[in-house]
Order: sequence, then structure tokens, then C-alpha cells
Amino acid sequence: MKFGFRVPSLTKRIAARTSWKRIVRHSLGVKAPRGWGWLTNPRRAAYNRVYNRTTRASCSFVLLAMALTTIGVIVGVVRAVAALL
Repeated sequence: MKFGFRVPSLTKRIAARTSWKRIVRHSLGVKAPRGWGWLTNPRRAAYNRVYNRTTRASCSFVLLAMALTTIGVIVGVVRAVAALL
């Protein structure tokens, strides 16, 4: 099991989108609703649940920093406008 940051992989992303299992399942219309992975494949569902709780996406910190910077800029503009009034 991996702990820490996830490393994005272009090859795994493409492989997941072009797998024959996905094509067959989508063409037949045999799909379980979201959240029912424990019914179709319990072992993978358990692994994914632990994996998603023990790792973080590498871009999440970048997005958080951008959000905090934007909030800081907005607060600065509001203070400047308030100072003019």
C-alpha cells in the first residue's frame, strides 16, 4: 500500500480509458450505480477505500495555495476600497 503523494501516470490514465472490460461493460449497458463497487469487486473496493484515505493528490496543495492567494488578493482590494471611503 502506498502512503503520501500520488504520482500522475499518463500511461495508466490511457490504459484505464481504453480497457476491453470498460468497452464491453459500457456497450452492454451493464454498470452498477456509483458506490456499488463492493458488490461487483469487494477486494478492489476495499483496496481503493484504503488507498484514497491514505494518499493525497499532488495537485491538491497547488490548488489550495492558489485559493489562499486569491483570497489574499480579494481581502487586499476590499481593504484598499474601504480605506478610500
